[in-house]
Amino acid sequence: MKIKYFQDTDTLHIEFTDADIFETKDLDENMLLDIDANGNICGITLEHAKQRADFPHFSFEQIAA
Repeated sequence: MKIKYFQDTDTLHIEFTDADIFETKDLDENMLLDIDANGNICGITLEHAKQRADFPHFSFEQIAA
């Protein structure tokens, strides 16, 4: 998984897998969902990220099984 924030455009992109994108769906005017040929989510793009998410706060936690 890769998370990229583009400060110049205030865009956040979360890539779950590097599979080829088959389709990009508009969830609303500022959120895009990338889908592969099997219908799996490849990534999410969020425009105006600072307004829509709690930036710059970010945490990651992996829970053991």
